[in-house]
Amino acid sequence: MIRLDNITISFGSRTLIADASAHFKAGEMVALLGRNGTGKSTLLRAIVGLGSVQGGDIYIADKRLRSLSAAERAGLIAFVNTERVDVDALTVRELVAIGRSPYTNWMGRLTDEDRRKVEEAMQKVGITAFAERRVETLSDGECQRAMIARALAQETPIILLDEPTSFLDLPNRYELCRLLGELAHKEGKCILFSTHELDIALSLADSIALVDTPRLVHLPTQEMVSSGNIERLFNSDAVSFDAISGAIRLRR
Repeated sequence: MIRLDNITISFGSRTLIADASAHFKAGEMVALLGRNGTGKSTLLRAIVGLGSVQGGDIYIADKRLRSLSAAERAGLIAFVNTERVDVDALTVRELVAIGRSPYTNWMGRLTDEDRRKVEEAMQKVGITAFAERRVETLSDGECQRAMIARALAQETPIILLDEPTSFLDLPNRYELCRLLGELAHKEGKCILFSTHELDIALSLADSIALVDTPRLVHLPTQEMVSSGNIERLFNSDAVSFDAISGAIRLRR
């Protein structure tokens, strides 16, 4: 679904990821881990077509990313970033409905089917109760959930999320990631999300993509734990093997 073919990504004069290859498949939820400033957000933006790569190629559904138009990308990839949306006078329902843009006519008019998809998306993330509230009145956590609902309404085979749990409390973090896992496993979507929540990543994700500058290592979750890459990278953050093993046991 997403294939990275010997890509190199830089920020200014610094190389973040060099000559990296990986394949993120349909039906799989992948957690993107790494220290701050190692290029997780930059990688996600490159995959969605909002940033460039300095070498190699990115393929989306077997199509070269750079050959896809903006409209074609919108039909394949939904992206949720950490920035709070800056809109005035939109209700939550109207914001979520923007996700239907790739499917509406040139006037942006919603069909009954579009409206049904919007309602389904809001229900999935638990925001139906405040569908008529204006977006500027939402808390950071509520706004984040509305943006995720917009991505679900977009109905793409691929969803990328940059730190989707940042503004949520612990129970809602797990609830959200379980929802993302269900979308991957039951609907065959490819879900790739960056996170600092090591316990959530190790207990819920099917595989881990680890940015260890300038390497990108992608392995099934338990293989990643066994490899020692996580312990080595986060060693100074006092990540213990017992803590990692405990997160893995939650999967069983």
